[in-house]
Amino acid sequence: MNHPLRTTSPVPPAQSPAEARHPLHTPAGLVGDTPVLWIGEPFTAAGRGFWAKLEGHNPGGIKDRTALHMVRAALERAQLRPGARIIESTSGTLGLGLALAGAAYGHPVTVVTDPGMEPLMTGLLAAHGTEVDVVAAPHRDGGWQAARRQRVEELLAAHPDAWSPDQYNNPDNVAAYAPLAHELVAQLGRIDTLVVSVGTGGHSAGIGSVLRGHSPHLRVVGVDTTGSTIFGQPAAPRLMRGLGSSIHPRNVAYGLFDEVHWVAAPEAVWAARRLAREHYATGGWSVGAVALVARWLASTLPPENRIVAVFPDGPQRYVGTVFDNAYCRSNNLLGRPPADAPDEIDDPRERTVTRWTRCTRVTAPLARPEGHDLVGAAR
Repeated sequence: MNHPLRTTSPVPPAQSPAEARHPLHTPAGLVGDTPVLWIGEPFTAAGRGFWAKLEGHNPGGIKDRTALHMVRAALERAQLRPGARIIESTSGTLGLGLALAGAAYGHPVTVVTDPGMEPLMTGLLAAHGTEVDVVAAPHRDGGWQAARRQRVEELLAAHPDAWSPDQYNNPDNVAAYAPLAHELVAQLGRIDTLVVSVGTGGHSAGIGSVLRGHSPHLRVVGVDTTGSTIFGQPAAPRLMRGLGSSIHPRNVAYGLFDEVHWVAAPEAVWAARRLAREHYATGGWSVGAVALVARWLASTLPPENRIVAVFPDGPQRYVGTVFDNAYCRSNNLLGRPPADAPDEIDDPRERTVTRWTRCTRVTAPLARPEGHDLVGAAR
């Protein structure tokens, strides 16, 4: 079954840009083919650096890719009926992607979030016609994420024809990132080390599995936040959004990772702000955390090792947080530069980490369902 994108009326020839290289008839065409940028000195040491995949060049960020793919796949399977409402939990970026997918395929969208969503993001979602439902209190065991997911279930019960993509456990979230991986191969050829943030597990599994198919020697480095439970640390309050989790998404492909780094909020702020000043390419919490780890890897790996870091979004939504001095002072985020190297632990359960820390032993903290192996799922 084909589900074409909604398009406007054909453009009259007199108004068609005859010399335009890539004329587009739908906003979904703006997604993909994002650039890569060399990040070297002064952010890194002289002669060292890494490549950054700038997913902030998508209309809403990296999750535009998965929102479009999950909606399209659900339509093809008739899991999502034409014109039915889409309901999903999000901290922000997927909400923008679903707003785009809703406009492209003709679906109203409701996103469930929590009070931590930035006012700018709430305003953008509302401007795009998205209904924003804010939960009032965290869940006793699973924090804000569990509270949001519980609210999604309540809304689905109230709207029997609605559909939820369940980004945390939907394999289509992983498969959506195969094109990004193929873009990287076309742009850079050989890739030796991939540095990716981990939240739902979608883009780390999707990109990493495809790249390892091209380069079996590929080293995959996951970047999490302190206070996140994904890699076996105990749950704690988390300021950073977009990476980390208080639940255990099934999309996290633990067997793919060679090492994991936990980064604290002040360290991510330091890196994001330095990138903004020195390279005019930056983003929020995830970008700062990933860049900090890639910077260290560039200083410790051989110079010929080709490192790629995925920057999931740009700085726009973080004007009132990461890049706001008053906010950062009130949360004690300024004047706390990271150490030159991470702490090291031998096992994620060894102790609770509160600053940048590295571990080369990566295991699933919970038993995985039999047959649930997403490594290679996106090939």
